Amino acid sequence: MLVVLGGAAGYRLIEGWTFGQALYRTILAVTTVESPAPVSTAGRVLTVILLTAGIGAALYTFTLLATVVVEGGLPKRLEQRRRTRMLDNLTDHFILCGYGRIGRIIARQLLRQNVPFVVVERDADAMHAAMDDGALAVEADASREEVLRRVGIEKARGLIAAVGTDAENVYTVLTARVMRPGLFIVGRAGSEDATVKLKRAGANRVVSPYEIGGLQIAQTALRPAVVDFFELATSSDNLELAMEEITVAEASSLARRSILDANLRQRFGVIVVGIQRPDLRMNFNPDPDVIIGGGDKLVVLGRPDSLKRLETEAGGHAGAVA
Repeated sequence: MLVVLGGAAGYRLIEGWTFGQALYRTILAVTTVESPAPVSTAGRVLTVILLTAGIGAALYTFTLLATVVVEGGLPKRLEQRRRTRMLDNLTDHFILCGYGRIGRIIARQLLRQNVPFVVVERDADAMHAAMDDGALAVEADASREEVLRRVGIEKARGLIAAVGTDAENVYTVLTARVMRPGLFIVGRAGSEDATVKLKRAGANRVVSPYEIGGLQIAQTALRPAVVDFFELATSSDNLELAMEEITVAEASSLARRSILDANLRQRFGVIVVGIQRPDLRMNFNPDPDVIIGGGDKLVVLGRPDSLKRLETEAGGHAGAVA
């Protein structure tokens, strides 16, 4: 309004026009519209109204669109679509339920080893923290069937129940076991009673952080060299030595051959520490004539590149041994 009034006053002072003519010329100049054919006073009034209304409507529309973009309406929809596509493309991944202190440590290890996973966390702040740390996260209740179906439980490699309370972990494990009977499930327990309940609910493994922490402290005090070795062998940052478990597929050339015939030490430079059979029996330090069967898991020690080659030969999956 100041620009328009100032321009009209200037035209009237310089050109000696009437206020109506000066205002008309000012509006034309401000809107960058060429002067139309000579019109009457009423025509000039209509032209001024049309120009100001048109410019006002355009600016108002632009403001609305800018508000949608800036305040997050459009980015939120785009982010939601991107997240949905990522969830649809997930396969052979882990579902990490809970992103507290334990969940954050688990996620850090999975990220270091480039293992695909998705975090399910009902607390919005914790969910955003997971996203800030580089994880794919969903704000939802992990104990609900539709949520587990949404994060691809049918295609998942395993589920880790690390929610804050034992009751939530038990219910999450029970729901996941009903939906996917063959899924590998690890549960976090805060007490001995919870350990029993989690196993009854269907967890394949139950870990108590307090018990593990106490044992680790005791072993560090009693056998520090042994603890240092295992930390070196199982650390994802170590480039010289690693301990892995590698599943031998039925169609692999290693299946139905002895350790000596497979020539693992010479071909791959690895040491077979143990063999876990499909029935979960563990054969530690197996003899050279022990037969490797399809479905067996080899616990081996060696260089990371050698372990990758052995994994390719075995036709299975490798996962860090803890």
